[in-house]
Amino acid sequence: MRGRFQDVKECILAPSEHDERRSGGTRAAKASAPSELRRTLSARHLTMIAVGGSIGTGLFVASGATIATAGPGGALLGYVLIGVMVYFLMTSLGELAAAMPVSGSFSTYGARYVEDGFGFALGWNYWYNWAVTVAVDLVAAQLVMAYWFPDVPGFYWSALFLAITFGLNAMSARGFGEAEFWFALIKVVAVLGFVAMGVMMLLGIIRGGETGGVANWTVGDAPFAGGFAALIGVAMVVGFSFQGTELIGIAAGESKDPARNLPRAVRQVFWRILLFYVMAILVIGLLIPYTDPHLLRNDVEDISVSPFALIFERAGLLGAASVMNAVVLTSVLSAGNSGMYAATRMLYSLAREGKAPRIFGRISSHGVPLWALLATTVVAALCFFTFIFSPNAVYIWLLNTSGMTGFIAWLGIAISHYRFRRGYVKQGHSLADLPYVSPFFPFGPIFAFVLCLVITLGQNYQAFLQDRIDWGGVVATYVGIPLFLLIWLGYRLARGSRFISYRDMRFPEPRARSEYLDSALRGEPAAGEVR
Repeated sequence: MRGRFQDVKECILAPSEHDERRSGGTRAAKASAPSELRRTLSARHLTMIAVGGSIGTGLFVASGATIATAGPGGALLGYVLIGVMVYFLMTSLGELAAAMPVSGSFSTYGARYVEDGFGFALGWNYWYNWAVTVAVDLVAAQLVMAYWFPDVPGFYWSALFLAITFGLNAMSARGFGEAEFWFALIKVVAVLGFVAMGVMMLLGIIRGGETGGVANWTVGDAPFAGGFAALIGVAMVVGFSFQGTELIGIAAGESKDPARNLPRAVRQVFWRILLFYVMAILVIGLLIPYTDPHLLRNDVEDISVSPFALIFERAGLLGAASVMNAVVLTSVLSAGNSGMYAATRMLYSLAREGKAPRIFGRISSHGVPLWALLATTVVAALCFFTFIFSPNAVYIWLLNTSGMTGFIAWLGIAISHYRFRRGYVKQGHSLADLPYVSPFFPFGPIFAFVLCLVITLGQNYQAFLQDRIDWGGVVATYVGIPLFLLIWLGYRLARGSRFISYRDMRFPEPRARSEYLDSALRGEPAAGEVR
């Protein structure tokens, strides 16, 4: 019979064995090369990762197009609806991550509480999603830099920013956290400044708001233009804008005191979403009529037509386009930095669980999975296709190939949390023993799952309403779904995995979780699991 520690390690630490080996270990552990990640991300890092993940280029660039499409009321409703969905997802992820803070996050939870192949497919799907997203952001950086340096070949900028992103992630998890903290802070200051100035314009304190106000909500078909179809279209765009909020789940494996800090970050997400997105959209809708042709433009390379830039210019702020260009560049680099981190940790986690080549599970002396980082960097180098093709074409192509994968990860979070909670309660455990309890179960994960599924399946529904179906566009949009299902099915056939019943689920001992983690990470006997 195996010893208690072996049982413990398999049931709980197998997915979380990437956690830092804390001080107090054995001499052998100290003498050996580092093999675990380190818990160096503080509460402020987690908070800004959550906030930064919810503020993307979609807010600064595409928000105008959403108002032009659905009207000010439709756009506001779309952001509120998706914001609530994301908040439910974050509370679900918070419950899972606080109980089991592992870098594998969605992959680990899916494997433990749904089905091993489901977790395998989620992990590879998420790694691909963020690795390609880094390439997308590097191409976007080319388009943004062309505003200031139109004669400099774009791939030079991609090479520079790829080197910076690689360097930040190669230093340590703390290096990533510090960079993301300051990137996110710049975005937060920009949005707060925009909202404050917009309110002062509406109140007449600053010039430029004379033609704004409630009257813009009565122009044409406002406040709701385009009907239900327009609202669904806006929801899809908004959903892409919010992708990245789930990053704190990935960061949980390297955070200090995750049982306390993760719930705190999750609780703050809703208010950040309310302030940064809903208030910004409300201000834009009140100051600019939805019929303004400038709002239809959402090209990342033409930041002068961003609704933020338009309102700054109306307030008399000279150089508004340059200011917004700098903010968008910061947002792009932030997304690339986060994407590199998330993809690297997911590949590392897959390797440690035997679901990826073992070399990607190796750790550098700085506590960084360097080989996993190098593999992600190779995929991010797809940005250099702009040397052959136009940056715009490469940007759209890469964006289409990765668009669906983020929504699949969200669906995985909702399913995993629902089954985790059901299994936890069915086995007779008390919710009071969990570090954080999602207050909206079961409505929260069910609502998030249904709405996310509608958005996922409706990505390109317009294609099926035309006289001739654009099958090329349909394939580019939906290819992520069959690929995910094929990976899942292939794993099931190869490994013979099956869905995990509620009675077979295994959970950590809640009252001894802190002692359990500390002792197990030191290689000492610890309390067993609860069945």
